[in-house]
Order: sequence, then C-alpha cells, then structure tokens
Amino acid sequence: MHRSMSSCQGEKRNTNNERLEYLGDAILGAIVADILYTMYPHQREGFLTNTRSKLVKRETLSKIAQEIGLEKVVRPVQTSHYHNSYVYGNALEALIGAVYIDQGYERCKKFVINRIIKPHIDIHNIARTEINFKSKLLEWGQKHHIPIQFDLVETSIDKTNSQQFRSEINIFGRKISEATGYTKKESHQIASEIAIRRIKNDSSLKNEILAQAAMLRREDSADFQTQEANAENMPKGNCSQEVAEN
Repeated sequence: MHRSMSSCQGEKRNTNNERLEYLGDAILGAIVADILYTMYPHQREGFLTNTRSKLVKRETLSKIAQEIGLEKVVRPVQTSHYHNSYVYGNALEALIGAVYIDQGYERCKKFVINRIIKPHIDIHNIARTEINFKSKLLEWGQKHHIPIQFDLVETSIDKTNSQQFRSEINIFGRKISEATGYTKKESHQIASEIAIRRIKNDSSLKNEILAQAAMLRREDSADFQTQEANAENMPKGNCSQEVAEN
C-alpha cells in the first residue's frame, strides 16, 4: 500500500509502505554501487556516483515497475497530491525492501540483478549517457529567477598525487551542497546532483528558496515602478522654446 492509500487499523497503525520504501531505496543503492564497483574497477568515484544516480533515478524505477506489472497491484487514490508517476517507483523500492527483510542481502541482490537489472537495464548504455546535472540546476534557477552560484573553494592533491577540486553551490548566500572531483567540471556536476536531490527531498528548503526569490522579484518590481514614477514627475524642458531658437 502506498502512502496515497494510507489507512489506519487497530491502534491507528499506519499501513502504508513508506518504511519499506526507505529501506528499499538504501538497499537498491548499495546493490547498484556493489555491481558498478565490480563492473568498472578502473573508473573514478565521480563516474560511479553519476552512473548509480542514473540507474536508480525515479523515472527509471517507475518505468521498470510498470514493465514488471506493479501497476496492477498498486492502487493510488486519484485525490492524492502525490504524483502518480512516483507511485510505481516507490512501490518497487518497497518490494526490494521486503525481499531484503525476508531473504537477506545476497538473495535480494540476486533478485535485483536477475529480475530487475538484466531484463530491463543496459548498464553500459546508461553509463555512456551523460546527464548534465549542472544544466538541470541552472535551468531550474532560470525558471524561478534564482541565481545559482558555483564557487571553487579548495584545490588539493590526493594520495595518488592527482589534483582535486572542491566546489560549493550557493543560493542567496546559503551553501546548498559541496563536492570534490578531479576536474572543476566534475566537482560542479556532483555538487549539482547533490543540490538537486536536496532541494527535491527537502520541501522546507525549496519553499524558503522560492519565497526569497518571489520577495526579490516583488522588490525589483516596486523599485522599477518607483523609478518610472520619478521619471514621469521630472520637469520637462521647454521644447517649444528650443525649437523656436533653432
């Protein structure tokens, strides 16, 4: 039962799947990380992190959930304010969480590989597909008139003598995320992915940012109207006299 079908039984016991979704999300992330670590032994952390994000993103999970028939057993309420496109992906996470509790990690991993990944996901193809998280974040900022600031805060050398870059993302002077990569571009991409996930999952943070952007737009509009009014009230020169003199 999804959150949109939440009900109470006995002593007001909540019967939705949110706890299983939470567990399944964590277990699926661990299994995919395990698979990628073995499959790509020479790839850096940034590549593994980005590929895992693409494999477990909501759109991918929802598509797989419908392909394996979960939409036939999930019954979201039409009046729910939760978007139905998320319901099936959440149900798949809950199923993975239930398999983990019932069968343990190794059998759950086999279930994910044999029933979810092999029939429905081409890992190599997805790994080659670039997701530009920075562009997505900037597009969101432009849509809502929110300035997104990328700051390089530190450069360092790791144990293999490779240069690393640590970048922060700031919105209205507030640090939203930070990440380290082997190039500035990589650090921006990872920080952008973290920022997108944080804004998406933290509704209070998102609402605060949107409210501040709306307030600034109102202030800018009021300033513009004041400038227009001042311009209209300025004394006009004696144009007729100037024309006559010329």
